[in-house]
Amino acid sequence: MGYNLCIIKPNKNSFSETFIQAHIDLMFGKKKILYGGAFPVYDDNGKFLISSPWSMLLYLIKKRILKKQHIIELDLALCNYLIKQKIDVVLAEYGMVGARVTAACQMANVPLVVHFHGADAHHRPTVEKYKNTYKTMFRYAKAIIVVSEAMREALLELGAPDEKLFLNPYGVDVGKFSPGNVLQSERAFLASGRFVPKKAPIITVCAFKLLLDTCADSHLWMVGDGPLLNATKQKAAELGISENITFTGVLSSNQIAQLLRKMRCFVQHSVTALDGDMEGTPNTILEASASGLPVVSTRHAGIKEAVIDGKTGLLCAEYDTEAMAKNMIAIAKSKELAEKLGSAGRKHILLNYNMKDRIKTLDNLIQQSINYQANPIKSTDTPVS
Repeated sequence: MGYNLCIIKPNKNSFSETFIQAHIDLMFGKKKILYGGAFPVYDDNGKFLISSPWSMLLYLIKKRILKKQHIIELDLALCNYLIKQKIDVVLAEYGMVGARVTAACQMANVPLVVHFHGADAHHRPTVEKYKNTYKTMFRYAKAIIVVSEAMREALLELGAPDEKLFLNPYGVDVGKFSPGNVLQSERAFLASGRFVPKKAPIITVCAFKLLLDTCADSHLWMVGDGPLLNATKQKAAELGISENITFTGVLSSNQIAQLLRKMRCFVQHSVTALDGDMEGTPNTILEASASGLPVVSTRHAGIKEAVIDGKTGLLCAEYDTEAMAKNMIAIAKSKELAEKLGSAGRKHILLNYNMKDRIKTLDNLIQQSINYQANPIKSTDTPVS
């Protein structure tokens, strides 16, 4: 079925939002992409959605002077865009975006599918800010996508109807992230992701220090950028292990894929941050498993489903530095264990997190949403791996 799909996302570009880029690249419909914050300000050509100078003046006054959240000029501009472009369905990336565009979708009589990703369901300040508009969105949206059982539970608590919630975790390009040779690897560990509280990079560094006390020839590669990068570097210096850690900065997806093939293990100490922020299902963990690497991580959000403890990786409790170090030591000491876990992890990804399967499931949900009035979606229609 051919259809016109409008994908609305907050950021024009973001190196860490590979899941959104996959939707843009691989979804089957004819696509228009809007962006510019929780409410899209720019169309697919980079032009302002609001074309009238008078409407733009009113918008700026309400936004910058009156500090209004809901601005009718934006609603009307988006509504007119959806009608003019003959959009069949809107896919809102993040709950905040879904909440903000609900009114315009209603005005245009266009079905809305909302894809939650992580902080939009768990970060307390964000949830508090949008909880009332979430309720309106929950009523209008035809389908709400979650990427973990923890996220489903969080949205149920916020009032989302169970029959509208569909579990569809992220997928990974299993051809791009192919295995290296773990049995020939050195004691090289990789952590990749933003340096933010919910990824607890400083705990990873502290656990790595304990690993070095046992296996002094180990090396940690840390990929990415973020507000905790400098503090993480400082902690490494305080512990006297800076020479054993390489901070690469931001790398492309292809560069990360190449680096994964040289590693012994992937590590990520995801936690629930003090403000409630949590992961969805980290793409980096899926990519590592697809690359045949064992994963050392925590029993957190979608990680508990993506990594089978003792079979595809080793998990510990959040904030348990010593337990994480113990798991890293086990893999550092045994290439055979690393290969066994990594091989099983690759199979787990092929069966449950293949990008093609996940995109197909999302596409089915979107197509059903277009025909929602005639054929209401039922949760049993969508197989969940």
